[in-house]
Amino acid sequence: MNNNIVAFVQYLKVERHYALNTQQAYSRDLTKLLHFVKSHNLYSWEHLTVEHLNLFVMGLRSKQMSSRTIRRNLSSIRGFLAYLVDQNLLQQNCSLGVHTPKIDSKLPKTLDYEKLLKMVIPMSSNWKELRDVAIVEVIYSCGLRVSELVNLNVGDIDMGQGYITVTGKGSKMRHTPIGESAIKSISTYLEKTSTNKALFVNNSNKRISVRSVQNLVKKRAIDAGITINVYPHMLRHAAATHFLQSSHDLRSVQEFLGHKSIKSTQVYTHLDFLELSKVYDKCHPRAKK
Repeated sequence: MNNNIVAFVQYLKVERHYALNTQQAYSRDLTKLLHFVKSHNLYSWEHLTVEHLNLFVMGLRSKQMSSRTIRRNLSSIRGFLAYLVDQNLLQQNCSLGVHTPKIDSKLPKTLDYEKLLKMVIPMSSNWKELRDVAIVEVIYSCGLRVSELVNLNVGDIDMGQGYITVTGKGSKMRHTPIGESAIKSISTYLEKTSTNKALFVNNSNKRISVRSVQNLVKKRAIDAGITINVYPHMLRHAAATHFLQSSHDLRSVQEFLGHKSIKSTQVYTHLDFLELSKVYDKCHPRAKK
């Protein structure tokens, strides 16, 4: 049964060209299912039923997992069982009969522009300090996911034309504009380092990790006196929100972020409305005080 999971993840990699993070997420979700199946003395995927999957979901809930996480697990299971059916290894996909929990609409947390400016003030001319400033500038300027940022190479930056080539989810390529401030920060950082491939490197001159970027963004926010918890994706949300407030063009924001579906981008219209509401309450003579 484990071999079926390994073959499925390989299929996602070779045939579907899914990103490594997505492959790993599927593998983790299906490994949890495999442990559950074995604990119930099931020795074939054919023996898995809707009742078993409902018990599996109940187990996830008992571990205080969110509805969003449970939905992702069910999505992984549905994809896997559909694959087994296509491979004639299973007669029917029992997961289609499992109820998918609803999730509460949750607005992404963002950051005020004034706070963000505090995070891009260099405290020294040390190469690592200049690198950290450049990282914050690039994430915000280009609205990048942290996985996209760490995979950037020096050759992906076209400083003359003012854009970068980004490899997004599913290995999908996009060209994203990059602002003058970010270009200047990159240039200053590159003058202090010897990297010739990976754009952002660590002390060992190797490509920086996602975890390192998360830690340095959090530290910069604390050092700047920002009291809320700041993480890289918050900078991406801030970029999208500020872009939408300036352009009022949802399609452009979709392309900017590399969203496959416009539905993923529409959440920022709610943020834009909230910002408008704040300004109205503060400035409009007919607003409630």
